[in-house]
Amino acid sequence: MGLGKMTGIISREAMADPNSEMSKQGMTMFHDAAKSARAFAWLGNSGATRVSQIAAGRAYMRLSLAAGRITCLLGPSGVGKTTLLRLIAGVDEVTEFSGTITASDGLPLPGRMALMAQGDMLMPWLDVLGNVTLGARLRGMPRDIDRAREMLARVGLADHADKRPHALSGGQKQRVALARTLMEDRPIVLLDEPFSALDARTRAQMQDLTATHLAGRTVLMVTHDPAEAARMGHAIHILTETGLEDVTPPAAPVPRAVDDPETLAAQGRLLTRLRAPA
Repeated sequence: MGLGKMTGIISREAMADPNSEMSKQGMTMFHDAAKSARAFAWLGNSGATRVSQIAAGRAYMRLSLAAGRITCLLGPSGVGKTTLLRLIAGVDEVTEFSGTITASDGLPLPGRMALMAQGDMLMPWLDVLGNVTLGARLRGMPRDIDRAREMLARVGLADHADKRPHALSGGQKQRVALARTLMEDRPIVLLDEPFSALDARTRAQMQDLTATHLAGRTVLMVTHDPAEAARMGHAIHILTETGLEDVTPPAAPVPRAVDDPETLAAQGRLLTRLRAPA
């Protein structure tokens, strides 16, 4: 099921107390990107991604998320990638947004999305198994313990099921959060830097696992890593201070080999673009 479209106005005028830390975060949303108080964002299924107009202090943007594909979103810190992800997930209570977010099949989005945030957000009083099955518990449904243990084995944590989060490393916590997200088995998955705390070998392994497990699902993944985008993205976009840019991905199927020449070349192009002045 594809994420259809999101239309409306995102404002840096936060709805919360302007002196609070949360409001400060909300007020920066697209401020640099739009060079104004407002920015228009549109997510659709047209297949085109471009900045169509920047005029009169507004940035008009179009971002397509193809159904059943992984879309990678790169960009400098603070440009609004996470805020955009949270707006789609419906969990941003700070940024002012006036518009609609719809799916291409016309069905409601709530209940069909899984979000893996930047922080692991593990419950400290639950063990690893309890955290992985938290979604079912919150919904009042029976926990699928066998499937949860299988998922933990796939992320390399089979021997840690009974541990509490304080006994885990940062990378292990992130893998628990990934396992919890994959357990949700949703058609739309939003990932915010899901492998940032992992060492290089484990990161590549988790990228392979995620690409395989989420095959056929609509995925939007925020990342700061050009190599990750080059490996994982069926589509790759860069959010900059002036809007959205489209980058042609390598032709090889996802997940691409880490030493594939075309993938390495794409990584280099992405890094060069990210380092270029706005």
